[in-house]
Amino acid sequence: MRLGVNIDHIAYLRETRKINDPDPLEAIFIAKRAGADQITLHLREDRRHIHDNDLYRIAESSFLPLNVECCSTREMIELVSKVKPHRVTLVPEKRNEVTTEGGLRLGEYLLESLEILHTHEIEIALFIDPNRESIEKSAWFAQQINAPIAVELHTGRYANLSLMLYSNLARMHNSIESLNFSRKDLQNALTYERDNIATMAQMACNMGLHVYAGHGLNYINVATIAQIQSITELNIGQSIIARSIFVGLEQAIKDMKALI
Repeated sequence: MRLGVNIDHIAYLRETRKINDPDPLEAIFIAKRAGADQITLHLREDRRHIHDNDLYRIAESSFLPLNVECCSTREMIELVSKVKPHRVTLVPEKRNEVTTEGGLRLGEYLLESLEILHTHEIEIALFIDPNRESIEKSAWFAQQINAPIAVELHTGRYANLSLMLYSNLARMHNSIESLNFSRKDLQNALTYERDNIATMAQMACNMGLHVYAGHGLNYINVATIAQIQSITELNIGQSIIARSIFVGLEQAIKDMKALI
């Protein structure tokens, strides 16, 4: 099981003061020393945390493979094609969202972007909801461009159910009202979501897709997802960066590696 460490939140902390500290570039060397397998970052259209300069410097300096998450606009595809990271993961993006809210809407509009990325020898992943339709469409894209495609299954609902069941989130101001269930119902929903992710991961694998997962995974809920054999990589950011405040980034990454 590979671990991709998402360093967006380091840049987000920098941008709260609009200065040059902390520098996400420093994190890539610590991540390598801690045993991470990949650096992941999300270059958003509004550049709310990672900026173009971060992307160029990290791509140039990272000993670890670089996975760039971005939307499929022409500007973004042209930029990442110039940088040529190891992988591009196409994600949906809304200007006002706090974090990515769901999987990619898959349509033929993506074909041009996929073909451009493939031409530039960049690995492709699609960030999708764990459902049959999205997996079948992803496999269709792979056939159309005659190239391997990976899917990263969105684990947000699983993670939120876990938080509402096993943490004090339900008692806090960030409680998720739509998941204000009884503990029994939360447990049933969580079991269903985990089983669905496992089923969809196996389906994707059977269709020849590489299968990854991510979003909201933390030190409490990650082990169950890591046990799904069809999934070969997890991309995790916020929980690692949050833990690093108390134990340091190197130890936070090592702790996550031990769990998965």
